[in-house]
Amino acid sequence: MSPASGPAGRLPVEMMEDEQSATYTVDDALVSSGFGRYQMLILTYAGIGLIAEAMEMMLLSFVGPSVQLEWDLTAHQESMITSVVFVGELLGAYSWGVVSDHYGRRKGFLFTAIVTSGAGFLSSFAPNYVSLLALRFLVGIGLGGGPVLGSWFLEFVPAPTRGTWMVLFSAFWTVGTIFEASLAWAVMPKFGWRWLLALSSVPSFLLLLFYAITPESPRFLCMKGRITEAVDVLEKMARINNVSLPSGKLVSEKNIELDEVSESATLLSAAAAGKEEEEIDSIKEDDGSNFGGIKSVSKLLSPKLFRATVLLWMAFFGNAFSYYGIVLLTSELSNGNRICAKEEVESVHSNNASLYKNVFISSFAEIPGSIVSAMIVDRVGRRLSMASMLFTSCIFLFPLVFSRTEILTRISLFGARLCIAASFTIVYIYAPEIYPTSVRATGIGIASSVGRIGGILCPLVAVALVHNCQQTTSILLFELVVFLSGVAVMFFPFETKGTRLSDNEADLN
Repeated sequence: MSPASGPAGRLPVEMMEDEQSATYTVDDALVSSGFGRYQMLILTYAGIGLIAEAMEMMLLSFVGPSVQLEWDLTAHQESMITSVVFVGELLGAYSWGVVSDHYGRRKGFLFTAIVTSGAGFLSSFAPNYVSLLALRFLVGIGLGGGPVLGSWFLEFVPAPTRGTWMVLFSAFWTVGTIFEASLAWAVMPKFGWRWLLALSSVPSFLLLLFYAITPESPRFLCMKGRITEAVDVLEKMARINNVSLPSGKLVSEKNIELDEVSESATLLSAAAAGKEEEEIDSIKEDDGSNFGGIKSVSKLLSPKLFRATVLLWMAFFGNAFSYYGIVLLTSELSNGNRICAKEEVESVHSNNASLYKNVFISSFAEIPGSIVSAMIVDRVGRRLSMASMLFTSCIFLFPLVFSRTEILTRISLFGARLCIAASFTIVYIYAPEIYPTSVRATGIGIASSVGRIGGILCPLVAVALVHNCQQTTSILLFELVVFLSGVAVMFFPFETKGTRLSDNEADLN
């Protein structure tokens, strides 16, 4: 017997066959790669997008009062400058989510950057109130695609540390709010609101500048059957991180499920085989048409996802209504009981340092908010973290029902914004984790759209009620919305701490 034909000679051949038959998923590749330099580059690019979104939203606190004085607008017209942005986001969040789920994450955030940067810059040249509303509406449509960047970044992060890194990603929003407050403080008194609008559009232009080097999500590529392209992305990630990919062939969870269904079908009788073929067809149908995102929406409202989807919409509405309302209340309530005096209102709306200082200080509340969310999100879980932050925000707001002295107002709004910022951060981590890859961006987009409805309504409360000297009513309404949001969070069906992202509904527990 020759050595090659003996057991020892067959061992290398068997090892080679084992390697050829071995498989790995995108999750396996991400875990083996860890969070390295490649993910840091992804984080930086997505973070710039979040900074751009935060700046475009925060400038509403400064532009509205200035435009009201310059063009002699009513309180309702001033509120519309803010509300129209949220109306645009309402449409954009859904539209860009469908685009990115169907055509890719890169195409989704490319169009959002083009629309946001272009309309944002042109807003600074608006000749009248109507044109300003139209351009800010277009900015809102562009900003609606912000969650696409979050989904894109999420799909490059290993599951064990996903919560922590998503919190750090959300910290870029805080950077944007603080930077915008600083920019307004420096620019508005000397140059006016038009320069602030122009300079605030710069981060969106940076997204276009570096777009060419951004990769497509390997998870999305696998879902679409573009395995070779996904392998190219993962190999580049491994090279930059100086690690090796798992041995074997890359497969998607969708293909694994298809193989399992096919194998089961061969063991069944001919009568039952037809049913299994229908199951296979239902898995394959993802490659079919998705006109207007109707099929994606139907998946979001399927029995497995219906409860989570509806409760998520409630959480997004409450978080958005409360967060943006508190931001606006910072400029409207900072003068306590004096707000009802007409001459004092005018002084608040003028280009003095008081407005910028109050917004600037309250913006720093998001730093400890980010720290708190980072500390608890992967320890106590998503649901308990969100609920505790929402209920604590209620506690901070409660004293304003009885007294609104300047120092108490500042402390209460600082604490409430800290908690709401932490809750908002966590809900943006939780949302993409409960949806499969095929509808992830659409699910987040629609939930974000529902949140924008809260954003549309909050100026009517924060501005209109306060201007009508109904501060107590506005505070009580915020308390109710925040409390109900906390209750909704407690009933979420899934806890996603430490779990892998799913590619199909069958993986959901």
